Amino acid sequence: MKRNVLILSFCVFTLAALTSRAQQKINKLDSISPISFLSTTFTGDTTAVPQVIENPLFYNYNFAYKKRLDSIQRDIPLNYNESVQRYIDVYSSRKDMMGKMLGLSEYYFPIFENALKAYNVPMELKFLPIIESSMNSHAISRVGATGLWQFMFSTAKGYGLNMDNFVDERKDPIQASYAAAAYFKDAYKELGDWLLAIAAYNCGTGNVNRAIAKAHSRNFWAIRPFLPLETRNYVPAFIAAIYVMNCPEKHQIKAQKSLFAIKTDTIQVSRFVSLTELAEALAMEETDLCTLNPSYKKKIVNGSEDQPKRIIIPKVSLANFANIYEVLNNHTVETSTRVILASNDDRRLHKKQRETTEARHAVKYHKVTAGQNLNTIADEYNVEVQDLKVWNKLKGSTIVPGQRLIVSQKSGLGKSAETTKSTKKYLSYKSKAKAAERL
Repeated sequence: MKRNVLILSFCVFTLAALTSRAQQKINKLDSISPISFLSTTFTGDTTAVPQVIENPLFYNYNFAYKKRLDSIQRDIPLNYNESVQRYIDVYSSRKDMMGKMLGLSEYYFPIFENALKAYNVPMELKFLPIIESSMNSHAISRVGATGLWQFMFSTAKGYGLNMDNFVDERKDPIQASYAAAAYFKDAYKELGDWLLAIAAYNCGTGNVNRAIAKAHSRNFWAIRPFLPLETRNYVPAFIAAIYVMNCPEKHQIKAQKSLFAIKTDTIQVSRFVSLTELAEALAMEETDLCTLNPSYKKKIVNGSEDQPKRIIIPKVSLANFANIYEVLNNHTVETSTRVILASNDDRRLHKKQRETTEARHAVKYHKVTAGQNLNTIADEYNVEVQDLKVWNKLKGSTIVPGQRLIVSQKSGLGKSAETTKSTKKYLSYKSKAKAAERL
């Protein structure tokens, strides 16, 4: 009996220690300031999802959380499990940040809902920009994903968004929301499951289909281990964000007032309009007007007869109407009207191109002439014969006049680089010695 009590006591003590250690790690994650969290991007395409500690023992199962998730579930399955609980812990502890999200949602959610409704996709998708960009129109990830919905350049182009020297429609809340809704429509049509479509939004349908093939399942939780790490976290974080945004009072989270807590009007212009001049006519801060119109790069709205452009402004008072009319209809903006399409800003693509260019420039060739052998060529370029054989895939030492050989390559064995470095030092030393002799 005493032995059983001792064993039981030891197990309880061990579990408590593990729980304490795991909680300390969670607290460390939660201690990241909201500013740091908003500006930090994760490895991958888009998301600002924080990492959490995976624990094989789900020791803090909360039936109240599950019941609340079940009550708000509509078209998308809102599963409750350890991974979702971890993200509920993270987001519910970031009260300031989630309070800001609640404030911003009053302005953005109606925009998102109109787009989602137009494509007949679930309304729950309106919560994705919370984990994508913290609802920041100017958010840019480390790989170049941009805007509220974090579109990569090529995907944005494919869904009709325009990027040129005047505008980046990935930052336009309305245009980008319709593009995102269209993407989800296509992804669901291909994958047949909303959680899989959401995963595909993060890592692409190709990665999701490969995970399906490996897991022999079309259930997200079954294929999750075969997805990129970021995507494994992305879906649980999405479910947790839905929970916290629907149950803020359960975690003492209060909505914070935002700049967007104003009534706005939409106008279409068919000419170039300066946002700076328009802000002055509206008697408002220029930065506030630019915040309402985040897609215009130069603070200039490049409207034309063929392609009128949208401007969001606060409700107009009669006192300012004459000044506003003047700016919209009679002012001339001194700038070139030439539109130049933007180039792909995918930083992964740029990195690959740079590496390819560097690799190409790193390779040096030599054309074999009569009487030359590997030893003489190796001596000429301060490399090893063995390096020449490896770089040129030579099985023996026979070479013929006219043959083209690689004689310098950064990705070689490394021995030649050491030899060259050593030779440079030796030559430098000789030069100094000769100079001393002359003195």
